[in-house]
Amino acid sequence: MKTKDLAKELVKLTVLEINDLSKILKDKYGIEELTVPNPQINNKKKEKKEIKKKREIFDLYLKSSGNSKLATIKLIKNITGKGLKESKDIVDSAPSLLKNNLNKTEADLLIKELETIGAIAELK
Repeated sequence: MKTKDLAKELVKLTVLEINDLSKILKDKYGIEELTVPNPQINNKKKEKKEIKKKREIFDLYLKSSGNSKLATIKLIKNITGKGLKESKDIVDSAPSLLKNNLNKTEADLLIKELETIGAIAELK
């Protein structure tokens, strides 16, 4: 039987017949799964890796200064290196961007510092 003829016959199989064929191939010949390299799947895997890399960089936003606005302003001044007035403006205009292009570790550390004084921050 030629490959083309086999392909024509396989296309005609019902779901039950395909299940039976699969069982026969597994039990009698030890064939469980055939895989054929698929460039589309490989491209999707690469895209997922790129997306994951992009997610490793975050922007830190201040959502709220919490109960102690003054402590939040001082901490933001230290975090951003901006002056007192600029830091106050950031707090007053919350939600606002504090820092961008942070790795996950650095971003989490800054969030903990902000939460310690009662401020609320988030990553995007």
